[in-house]
Amino acid sequence: MTKTYHVKSFGCQMNVYDGERMAELMEAQGMTASDKADADLVILNTCHIRERAAEKVYSEIGRLRREDGSKPMIAVAGCVAQAEGAEIAKRAPSVDVVVGPQAYHRLPELLREAQGGAKALDTDMPAISKFGALPKRGTQPRPTAFLTVQEGCDKFCTYCVVPYTRGAEISRPWGALIDEAKALVDGGAKEITLLGQNVNAWEAEDDKGRQQGLDGLIRALADIPGLARIRYTTSHPNDMSEGLIAAHGEVPELMPFLHLPVQSGSDRILKAMNRSHTSASYLKLLDRVRAVRPDIALSGDFIVGFPGETEEDFEATLELVRATRYAQAFSFKYSPRPGTPAADMDDQIAPEVMDERLQRLQAQLNQDQQAFNAASVGRRCEILLERKGRHPGQLIGKSPWLQSVVVSHPDAAIGDLMTVDLKEAGPNSLAGEAVMREAA
Repeated sequence: MTKTYHVKSFGCQMNVYDGERMAELMEAQGMTASDKADADLVILNTCHIRERAAEKVYSEIGRLRREDGSKPMIAVAGCVAQAEGAEIAKRAPSVDVVVGPQAYHRLPELLREAQGGAKALDTDMPAISKFGALPKRGTQPRPTAFLTVQEGCDKFCTYCVVPYTRGAEISRPWGALIDEAKALVDGGAKEITLLGQNVNAWEAEDDKGRQQGLDGLIRALADIPGLARIRYTTSHPNDMSEGLIAAHGEVPELMPFLHLPVQSGSDRILKAMNRSHTSASYLKLLDRVRAVRPDIALSGDFIVGFPGETEEDFEATLELVRATRYAQAFSFKYSPRPGTPAADMDDQIAPEVMDERLQRLQAQLNQDQQAFNAASVGRRCEILLERKGRHPGQLIGKSPWLQSVVVSHPDAAIGDLMTVDLKEAGPNSLAGEAVMREAA
């Protein structure tokens, strides 16, 4: 009898959200969470974005076999399951269940099939039916929570597998999102991050039948008593509407932080990526956001070594980075994903060239992040305490600009909103001094 479970999620924040929902499904079946080494069921919630993702899954599966030769029941979920479901079932006979990201609401049913001796596989992509089948949200173990509002992608960037593993863009209904957000706040969340592959493509009718974009949803969520902070990720430049830009200047609960991937500063490479924006249009968009929220912290994503990228193309990326002054950013070497157009392009870049370019890019990004943190010293702001620090008495909270701030206060507790003065900056965090404290 399967009584305990363990969920291990890889990759993006949406996978973290999906992993939490899978855990809630298991709890609703009367199961309890356990360490991976002891669990009766292990769910590997996989990510397919980076190279060799499938190989890492097979390696993880192999590590689940125990010293006495036994193994837990194994379910492989997520995007690798979606992309390679039949191959997983064939190549890894120890796997009992394979389920894609749009079908994990069927996990209990699939587990029952597997317990009966059958291999259970479901990689269908129904239109968001999973959310209505998932348990209602309950008490939150943390003061921050994720809320998926949109899934899938219609952009078809030439390097990306998301349209194939997550399907077409679909927006969750207004009422379901308002209800889930209220449940999260009732359960203890003070900050909610709205998630989507293209989160700012979300649109739906509100409770009065009016068409709303993400800005309308944000304004409605800001009216929920007890919800102090709202964030959203990941955005696409083409879906930054005037209303959403305006919300950054008009909704106090919307934090001054924007993650807006650009991927390259070269228009030639952007066209080859099918990004449908230019470096100039991207920079103009950032100017419009800064005009309504001058203190906004900007974040981005970059791919170096895309097929055909020349040194001139890469220098254009560095120029864009220097012009933007990111507070933080994520950068990766291009990795060909099977089935994507870019994987078959000519002029694939040598690994050593990608390595060298990535080091130069990350040096610039790290310099800019340190400069942003240093410029924050002297600010007074409110932080939301989220976890314990390394040393006794320390707590770590997030500033409005998503910086980690370390504080010590005898009466502070996780979940508190605390006003601090930012006193000292490091490369990855700041030291804060409590000014006043608002009880949880």
